[in-house]
This record gives sequence, C-alpha cells and structure tokens, in this order.
Amino acid sequence: MVYKEIIERLTAAGDEAQARHLCRFFKTGPGEYGEGDRFLGVRVPQTREIVSHLKTDVSEDDVLVLTASPYHEVRLAGFFSLIEIYKRVKRRKGNCHGVINLYLSLIDRGNNWDLVDVVAPKILGDYLVSHRDERYLLYELAAMAGSLWHQRVAMVSCFTLISQGEYDDALRLAEGFLSHRHDLMHKASGWMLREIGKRGGEAELRRFLDLYHRRMPRTMLRYAIERLPEDDRRRYMAK
Repeated sequence: MVYKEIIERLTAAGDEAQARHLCRFFKTGPGEYGEGDRFLGVRVPQTREIVSHLKTDVSEDDVLVLTASPYHEVRLAGFFSLIEIYKRVKRRKGNCHGVINLYLSLIDRGNNWDLVDVVAPKILGDYLVSHRDERYLLYELAAMAGSLWHQRVAMVSCFTLISQGEYDDALRLAEGFLSHRHDLMHKASGWMLREIGKRGGEAELRRFLDLYHRRMPRTMLRYAIERLPEDDRRRYMAK
C-alpha cells in the first residue's frame, strides 16, 4: 500500500501556480501532444525524493496504481518506483525480464517526453546493454507508427548503449526516423546523434551527417550538430 503514502506526499507538496506553469510547459492545451494532462504542481526533484524515501518497500502493484493516475507527477512517481524495482532485481542478480515486460506494457501511460526520457535509458536501455539478443525490441517499438511514445522510448533507450560506445542501433533508428512527422522525434533523434559525437563517435556522426544532412528535419540537424565546431555547423545548415 505504499502508493497511498506516495500520493499523499505528492498532494501535500503540490502548488497551484506551479501546476499552471507545468500545464503550459508540457503542452496540455487542445490539439497539443499533452492535451488534457493534469498536474499537482510538484517539481521533479521533490517527486524523486518522495519515491527515494520509500524505494525499499515499493512493489509492482504500487507501480500499476501510480502510473494509472490522471496526475502527471503521480505517474512519474510510478515510473521512478519501477526504476527502483529494476535496480533492486538487478542488484540481487534476479531475472529482470518481468520488469522489462511490465515497463513495455506501461509505455502508453508515460505519455509525455519527460515520462519517457527519465525512465527508458535506466530500464530498457540498461537491460539491452547486457541482452544483445533482445535488441529487436527497439525495432518493434520504432515500427509502431502512430505511437509516438513507443517510438521515443526506442530512440531514447539508445542513450545507455551510446554511453557504452555502441552506436549502431541509434544510427539505424535515426535513419528510420528521418521522415517522421513529429518534432518530438526529431529532437530525440538529434539528441542521440549529438550524444554519439560527444561520446567517442564523432567519426560515425560525421558519416551520418554527410549521408543524410540534406534530408534531416531542421530540428534534428540542429540538435545533432550542436557540439561540432562552428564552421562545421554552418556548413551543414547551409546545405
């Protein structure tokens, strides 16, 4: 029943003015990607701290309840809790496959970019570092046309692989997303390409840019070249 205490603490920490700001920031208006989402007005560090105090007791049942909440911060607490469960299972050298399956089943509840970005690398990305034979999951998620959050999970999970010097999956996914229509995927793909350049793969990044910079959405390109020398940035943007 840990979920009850988490919800009580989040509710007590809420701030109405902050909630209004978060509604604007996360695009909750009609027709926007976060349409209809609701906020208590709790900052991310506060949410993380609340979960941290209860992390040894939280269960998968708590995660199911929390991620079903209409409130963004409560869902975020659910995903933070799932990260703690994953780390706990991994630390005990248990089978993490069940946690991965649970996460995959909950992706639709992580229906904003922050609910993807703070979770996917630490659960799915981390798992795939040592389970190469299951990296097909990335491509199954990426192929889910019309499911923005599944596709973003695929792309952002590559952050952990990139940090280990493994760039191929991120490059293949970014190539597949060149024609994606949503700006949030352009940003995610460009971000992962930039990370490749930052983390030892500048040659691989430049090869990708030389092949595709004329086809890349401008947002993706701007993110990808952000850490390159100014002359190179100008050259790629000019073309």
